[in-house]
Amino acid sequence: MDLKTKFTPQSWPEHPEQSTVEGKNKFLGFWIYIGSDAVLFATLFATFLALKDKGPSGMEFTSQTLFELPLAFIMTMLLLTSSLTSVYAMYHMKNYNFKAMQAWLAITVVLGLGFLGFEIYEFNHYVHLGFTFTQSAFGSAFYTLVGTHGLHVVIGLGWFILLMIRNSKRGLNLYNAPKYFIASLYWHFIDVVWVFIFTVVYLMGVMK
Repeated sequence: MDLKTKFTPQSWPEHPEQSTVEGKNKFLGFWIYIGSDAVLFATLFATFLALKDKGPSGMEFTSQTLFELPLAFIMTMLLLTSSLTSVYAMYHMKNYNFKAMQAWLAITVVLGLGFLGFEIYEFNHYVHLGFTFTQSAFGSAFYTLVGTHGLHVVIGLGWFILLMIRNSKRGLNLYNAPKYFIASLYWHFIDVVWVFIFTVVYLMGVMK
């Protein structure tokens, strides 16, 4: 079957993301990547927990005095909502509704940009307070963990945007369907990591 064959909603496969050998290989490769990325984040979490609130004697900045739960909660809601909108996008992808899929992905991107904007604001606020990457071991661990997640968000947003632009006139086919689906899975992974960050860094830090 030609990967770029034109379909109808009736002839579109039930699982287009794995209807070809290439799609299945992409799917397998993605899970291998996620396993390695999970190890990376596990290491960063362990480092943060070991260095949390560690710094010079009488250190001014601690989790309790620094972090603001309302801001972190807003960021969490934005990212979780974006995960939901990406689910809607994949629902329309599986129903061969290209325009609806693109629309929901656009909403996902807007929500992701909102999250990123709040994160940049948060970092900028902390730096102006004097809490920098080199201020303490705590600062280094915090910025490395949360910043690495932020970099993943940037990559995910760029991935979505490139897919939407590149395929805007092509429509759906068995060649790009796996790419959309894997990008969506990647976005879910980012959201799951953030839930752990919200819990371990912000919630446990403020509520201890």
